[in-house]
Amino acid sequence: MNADNELLINLDKLHTTELGVERIKRNLSLNTDDVVDWCKTKINSDNAVITRNGKNWYVNVDNYILTVNVYSYTIITAHKEKK
Repeated sequence: MNADNELLINLDKLHTTELGVERIKRNLSLNTDDVVDWCKTKINSDNAVITRNGKNWYVNVDNYILTVNVYSYTIITAHKEKK
């Protein structure tokens, strides 16, 4: 099974911590209370590029990079892609 299919199949397991919510909102300048749902939508979009490197998945989508732990499905952080 390739990395993107594995993450997409288990999208319902995606979650983050309270600190993760604050970090992601700050890093991406998001104005939403449901960060996990926002991330799920981005990961599930057609233009998302999902790669696996070691213990993390990296999702490049719409000039954002989301980092998700492979084993726990925890959204670790997210950043705007540097140009």
